[in-house]
Amino acid sequence: MSNLSVAQRISQTQVVTPMLKKLAPQLILPIVGILVFLLCWHVLAGKVDTSLGKFPGPVQVYEQFNGLVKAHIKEGEKAEAFYARQEKRNAAKLAKDPDATVKIRPYTGKPTFFSQIITSLYTVMTGFAIASLVAIPLGIACGLSTHIYNATNPLIQVFKPVSPLAWLPLVTMLVSALYVSDDPLLSKSFLTSAITVALCCLWPTLVNTIVGVAGLPQDLKNVSRVLRLSPLTHVRRIVIPASIPMIFTGLRLSLATGWMVLIAAEMLAQNPGLGKFIWDEFQNGSSQSLSRIMVAVIVIGLIGFALDRLMLLIQRQVSWDKSAVLR
Repeated sequence: MSNLSVAQRISQTQVVTPMLKKLAPQLILPIVGILVFLLCWHVLAGKVDTSLGKFPGPVQVYEQFNGLVKAHIKEGEKAEAFYARQEKRNAAKLAKDPDATVKIRPYTGKPTFFSQIITSLYTVMTGFAIASLVAIPLGIACGLSTHIYNATNPLIQVFKPVSPLAWLPLVTMLVSALYVSDDPLLSKSFLTSAITVALCCLWPTLVNTIVGVAGLPQDLKNVSRVLRLSPLTHVRRIVIPASIPMIFTGLRLSLATGWMVLIAAEMLAQNPGLGKFIWDEFQNGSSQSLSRIMVAVIVIGLIGFALDRLMLLIQRQVSWDKSAVLR
């Protein structure tokens, strides 16, 4: 019995040890790194004094996150009560006069932290989509045609280094001057932020698409010639599939940079979103402001990480490079 027990233990050890070695880089080490970071944050935060009090530690930030969740729920209840009162009033009005005109006014309460997150995500994805629709076709054209590349390259080199925030005042003035409507479909603040993000997202995708298309292997070009593919079929069947890894590298860089720029643009222009939430808390100057700003900082980082993973997942689905998700 003792010998059998020893044999079982050896067998279990032989099974568990490889599993631990496999899990360590992917699960255990990241958890250790996070715990060490939280410990250092907790220790150092208590030693930092600011004009608003002690710098918040993990516990204070977690408490403020719970407070923001409760505030969001409470604001939702207020909105539901607001619309319920309108429906009740309109029902009573229609009961007296069936031909009466009734209206449902939108709830204009203070936007919550989570509604600001949704606003920022919607804005960044709109700007990212606009930039991608311009950058990918233009990049393919530049990569395939030396003449188009030589014509556009000076403009790319001049405008690529310009900070998107430098465009913000110009974009704001152009939107205000050109987007004039008594009943606008989109708010001017949204258009300003989305166009600024688009200007930011344009260049990484454009440059990487050009590099990917221009670096098309000669063997694939020969295959296209042998099969006598039309230019459109050549692009669809040969160029795009072979260039997808580089295109997605540009898309990932564009989305990450666009997310960073959006927060700064919202802070400077005071447009709705997470950037405005951070600026409002900074201006508020209460003892809870620092903790709420730290909540926003962590959420911004987590969203940025999630967006990058999402792009990797999409790339894995559409690309021949199935190992891309591991990088």
